[in-house]
Amino acid sequence: MDELTQARLQVVRDHMRLECEHDWDAVIATFQHPRYEMQGMETVFDGEEAVRGYFATSRAAFPDQGNEIIAIGAGGDSVLVEFWLTGTHLGPLKLPTADLPPTGRAFRLKMMASFEFAPGSDKIVCERPYFDRLALLAALGLG
Repeated sequence: MDELTQARLQVVRDHMRLECEHDWDAVIATFQHPRYEMQGMETVFDGEEAVRGYFATSRAAFPDQGNEIIAIGAGGDSVLVEFWLTGTHLGPLKLPTADLPPTGRAFRLKMMASFEFAPGSDKIVCERPYFDRLALLAALGLG
């Protein structure tokens, strides 16, 4: 494995750990340009202000949100990660059509994310998480 691939894998591991630690400045520093494309919600957060807003909103709903990496691999300008997303619904969950009050229920949801990198760089240009929104709502007793 070449040095750039190793560096990208470490950036993704660090990025995911820093999200759990709520170290938003350090998470933002892993990006060349902050961007999340949420495939389970069909929502895009583009730019630092939008991404920081996503962090605030998502952690208001799930302040203990965490992740556990199951598998990680790299190819081309992408790193793919399979992981468990965990958390407890302790604040309002903002959906495009409604705000759902907290249920107090914990969840553990298997997810996948692709991290796209700028060519020749170890800086992320887009994180693209894939998840089943209905499975999350069911786990929270809302679906």
